[in-house]
Amino acid sequence: MSKMPETTFADLSLADKTSVKKPNLEARRFSDVSTCSFSSACFTGSSDEDDFSPKDNKQQNSSGSSDFCIKSIGKAAFGRREIEIAEQEMPGIMALRKRAADDKPLLNAKIVGCTHVNAQTAVLIETLTLLGASVRWAACNIFSTQNAVAAALAEAGVPIYAWRGETEEDFWWCLDKCVHKEGWQANLILDDGGDATHLILKKYPEYFKSIKGIVEESLTGVHRLYQMSKAGKLTVPAMNVNDSVTKNKFDTYFTCRDSILDSLKRTTDIMFGGKQIAVCGYGDVGKGCAEALRGQGCIVYITEIDPICALQAAMNGFRVVRLSEVIRSVDVVVTATGNKNVVTRDHMNRMKNGCIVCNMGHSTSEIDVSSLHTPELSWQRVRSQVDHIIWPDGKMIILLAEGRLVNLACSTISSFVVSVASATQALALIELYSAPGRYKSDVYLLPKKMDEYVASLHLSTFDAHLTELTDAQAKFLGLNKAGPFKANYY
Repeated sequence: MSKMPETTFADLSLADKTSVKKPNLEARRFSDVSTCSFSSACFTGSSDEDDFSPKDNKQQNSSGSSDFCIKSIGKAAFGRREIEIAEQEMPGIMALRKRAADDKPLLNAKIVGCTHVNAQTAVLIETLTLLGASVRWAACNIFSTQNAVAAALAEAGVPIYAWRGETEEDFWWCLDKCVHKEGWQANLILDDGGDATHLILKKYPEYFKSIKGIVEESLTGVHRLYQMSKAGKLTVPAMNVNDSVTKNKFDTYFTCRDSILDSLKRTTDIMFGGKQIAVCGYGDVGKGCAEALRGQGCIVYITEIDPICALQAAMNGFRVVRLSEVIRSVDVVVTATGNKNVVTRDHMNRMKNGCIVCNMGHSTSEIDVSSLHTPELSWQRVRSQVDHIIWPDGKMIILLAEGRLVNLACSTISSFVVSVASATQALALIELYSAPGRYKSDVYLLPKKMDEYVASLHLSTFDAHLTELTDAQAKFLGLNKAGPFKANYY
């Protein structure tokens, strides 16, 4: 990892600006919600609600634009309400929006985004546009898109290509429509999983001549960037926000701690007390899941490859085991590693009848789902994103979200912690855009000054008051009174 340059984001002083205009989004809002079915709340949408592809349905928003492809523009009013609800729980990104709106630090930036398309991401997208950027957006996950939110963004004029239940072919078509647009060429990439970066590298490598940088927020995408850098194929600077403090220790941990319970309850109506659950991986995702499940009275086992994480789990009172040791007795298996083939066909062959299997890690390959598509096994869709896989002897396991991210496919996520991650992403984009030449073609961590700034944006929600160092204390610690307080390696 490269050493950070001496100087960082030069405009943190905008935090001191208090008299700013409130962004006016009224022109984007609908007043009529009568066309919206409130029974189709965003998180309950099913990938198998209908068979038609939005690609076959030409739509226009109220301004006459058809530069989007979504399920139904008629759901825009409902989606706008979802976004407004999210705004109330996203104080950090809203504060950044208000403080930087007049300065327009992203003026003339052209951002291609490939992330989850939900109400929280919509708040980020609209913040980026209010800060001066032009954006084009696709979904990074075929099951996590909230169709009503996508409709609201399309109605607001955002070129968005995403719907819940895309096929793999649809996914790459949507991303290509965002990346390749006549008269528009991206100069920034905001990625979740590295797919936008991958597509541009493979299909439009000449675009990298105008790209100022990449911001990547997922473990999988970060691994791809480091591989590109090692192979000499990374020709622009990239920010690894997945390992930033405000992403790793807040969004990753707290989001998963909340959403694992919601995901399992919504899909299976499970009672947690006394259930035996294996959590594969004890990183920040695994820690959040394990703590939440134990709090509900579950008996939680941890599997780990890392002796440090394994020791943490053991000292927190969890039994550290190999999955094969407990696979016949556990009621639920949750993967949280980012690796592949963590749960194999052999594991699933030995699971007890009714065992629930789901994935909370980023990768779609943690559970070997492809091995379940064999003639001797039958699949039965019993609920949206819930499949019963039935063995010849009648044994059945329950697979959630086809092995993809269960919390984003089957439940809601906390807007507050996404606010932390979104503010981090926005600042990383501003830093790369406003500092040409400061960063070489390598992968960087977000400067700690920015991490601390993002955290400070959220403190007022808790009526929290920071203690200030005296001059003598700051000298004793060798710190600037205004920070940063953490070293780059933290």
